[in-house]
Amino acid sequence: MRKLSRGAYEDTKGFVRLVETLLEVLILTVLYYIIWRNSYPDGGFLYKGKYVLMGVYAMLMLVFFQNSDCTLFGQLRKADLMIGQVIALLLVNFVTYFQLCLIANRMLSPGPMILVFVLEIFVALLLVIGFTAIYRKLYAPHNMLLVYGNDQGIGLKIKMDSRQDKYKITKLMSADAGYEAVCQEAQKFDAVILNDIPAQLRNDILKFCYLKRIRAYVAPKLTDVILRGAKDNNLFDTPLLLVRGTGLTPTQRIAKRTMDIVLCAIAMVFAAPVMLVVAAAIKLEDGGPVFYKQKRLTRNGVEFEILKFRSMIVDAEKYAGAVLAAGNDPRITKVGKIIRATRLDELPQILNILKGDMSIVGPRPERKCFAEAYYEDMPEFAYRLKVRGGLTGYAQIYGKYNTSAYDKLRLDMMYIENYSLLLDIKLIILTLRIIFSKDSTEGVDVAEENQRKAEELLQQIHNTENPKE
Repeated sequence: MRKLSRGAYEDTKGFVRLVETLLEVLILTVLYYIIWRNSYPDGGFLYKGKYVLMGVYAMLMLVFFQNSDCTLFGQLRKADLMIGQVIALLLVNFVTYFQLCLIANRMLSPGPMILVFVLEIFVALLLVIGFTAIYRKLYAPHNMLLVYGNDQGIGLKIKMDSRQDKYKITKLMSADAGYEAVCQEAQKFDAVILNDIPAQLRNDILKFCYLKRIRAYVAPKLTDVILRGAKDNNLFDTPLLLVRGTGLTPTQRIAKRTMDIVLCAIAMVFAAPVMLVVAAAIKLEDGGPVFYKQKRLTRNGVEFEILKFRSMIVDAEKYAGAVLAAGNDPRITKVGKIIRATRLDELPQILNILKGDMSIVGPRPERKCFAEAYYEDMPEFAYRLKVRGGLTGYAQIYGKYNTSAYDKLRLDMMYIENYSLLLDIKLIILTLRIIFSKDSTEGVDVAEENQRKAEELLQQIHNTENPKE
């Protein structure tokens, strides 16, 4: 069998995933049609209109699937795919039920739509398992070369080793080896990772990989992220990129604030009973205060008092000071372990959003003492304050509790520089998924373990390169 070129190989991967997605949407739409037509025979759906409604259902499913990242077969874990699909299907069937009621001009029995939802979950589970197996059968993990610029750059291998079903870093190479050596070595691998290497060298290697169609993963510098949000200026025959550096425009801020108020007002209707139960549980456990208040920073460095359900013992900081919690932190109460794992401790921040201190989506508000410590080594950390702090956001979704300050900054800047209302909606949907993701709540103890592994790996490299020492 003729071996595919690197470009064709990557094209077929995207095509396979697209076919799998469309096939799943088709199967689930047909399942919906069968139950719907047999359950609502007198619902006022006549002639070819039923096929239009099938198309609308399929389009809704495709939109919610794409915005839930739940069809990335072979990329995300099966558990994450299923959580995303369950959320997407719940939203699709919720919207569809009220759509059918409007067409029938009366409230229909929700029973058939609940049945559709349950059966779709079962079918989706089988398809996720099957499609993931097909994808992994067709495409082996990439054989990768990691080029690092400093000792900290090696830590990326430890993170990527957790997904050896997809990535296989078989060689580490220091950027000190030089352009010629790196390019010669790169041609032996399926992909190259460039992490924290000097800008000029990185650009030269990237151009080489682009020319040779070698897949390249690049850890972006802050200037790269800022340029991603730049606006094209084509008034001259020399292309220009305009970087305003002002954060959101006035129009964007008004639209974002309007969405915050509307969604939080609706959310309070459903959240209020849950908040009452959590408050009662906290009070019954140790009799201490229900809420925990703390000064945080939001847009333009303004301080405000954030509200959270108390998840630690009373006066926890008197015992350990202002430090991040570890996964097995003894200060965390029994109720606290549950509400932290499910993110229920964040619910009171809906009040902060309605008040205007925060937004639903935005960088996580930091304490002033932590922020000032970050500023000393990384003055750019203040860039996050171009927008209001958020209950959820890019760093909260794609990062973890123990993500480094620099990585949080890069993630938050990606959000600020690529802001849109559609991005906000997508991140809100994805937030529902990460609530059930254990990885996102990893404590600082996990980060310390990863650091230890990175140091051991660095020592092994040093011993290999200097055997006589």
